[in-house]
Amino acid sequence: MSSPGNPPVTNNPRVSDLGERALIERIRRRVPAAPRELLVGIGDDAAVAVPDRGALQVLTTDALVEGIHFDRRFSTPSDIGFKALAVNVSDVASMGGAPRFALLSLMLPAGITQEDVDGLLDGLLELAGETRVHLAGGNITRSPGPLVVDVTVVGSVKPRKILTRSGARPGDVLYVTGMLGAAAAGLGWLQARADTPLRDSVIARPSDPAMADCVARYCRPGPRARIGALLGRTRAASACMDLSDGLADAVTQLAAASGTGATIDAALLPLHPAARDWFAAAGDDAVSACVAGGDDYELLFAVPRRTRSRLRGVIQESRGVSITRIGELTPGGSVALARAGRLETLPPGFVHF
Repeated sequence: MSSPGNPPVTNNPRVSDLGERALIERIRRRVPAAPRELLVGIGDDAAVAVPDRGALQVLTTDALVEGIHFDRRFSTPSDIGFKALAVNVSDVASMGGAPRFALLSLMLPAGITQEDVDGLLDGLLELAGETRVHLAGGNITRSPGPLVVDVTVVGSVKPRKILTRSGARPGDVLYVTGMLGAAAAGLGWLQARADTPLRDSVIARPSDPAMADCVARYCRPGPRARIGALLGRTRAASACMDLSDGLADAVTQLAAASGTGATIDAALLPLHPAARDWFAAAGDDAVSACVAGGDDYELLFAVPRRTRSRLRGVIQESRGVSITRIGELTPGGSVALARAGRLETLPPGFVHF
């Protein structure tokens, strides 16, 4: 029991009470033993790793900022840590690479607790185990504002097997993994309940399994690491991009980088059933909403007709993840959605500014 004038004793101290060195040591003890390719890991000024023989490095970084990329009423600390790594693994996958090492930088407000940081690490290490990524180091600093979780991932890819946005040509067929619109619908469901009482510090999840899946896909997106690596390894795809900012944005950017146009067939789009119902019930155009919505972290990729047999091999190795033909790249620069016999302009995807 605390005495008058002293702060109360708690089993969940703030990180400002724990101290930087103790927090780093706490994180270091949580990380699995380093692979032999990591010569120097957490605890030194920088990490040192041996590159894969004959491979090129793929480097990417993304920061998740509280109030912009996540809301702690919607996502647990574990969800945030999982997603912070997922968005980077997705970028490596879209390049045809395999992720290897991660660096984690935490910008922590003074009120963040030791339990919060433990939760962040729980989620990040869960996905790291699934994708064979090793946490090699990072940085911790105090933030006068929101919580910021910044992750850098280093991956590897063999020469001539790199996927970019610019490698496609007119006539290449466009495919997408998984289903579209789930994350946008999940976020919409959470936002509609932003003022409801919290359960265990977050909004209670939906009782309906289909909508619960949408919320899960927003909070903990599953990057298509295996399929991205397969597309690069087999050279089945000519270009690839992930759907962090929505299918409409990805199609527009991939076509622009490749110097082509594109036509997407609305009837072929694999819309998540619960997302379609959610947007329709709200009076929105479900197709446009699912195409424009971000945070799906699926892969959009182009396949030349000559490599279709290679794609069949990728589909056989996809472990149940659907791969759907949705359109084609065309000559010229126009990007359109074909629906009910008409060509429509694609809706804009998510924009940061």
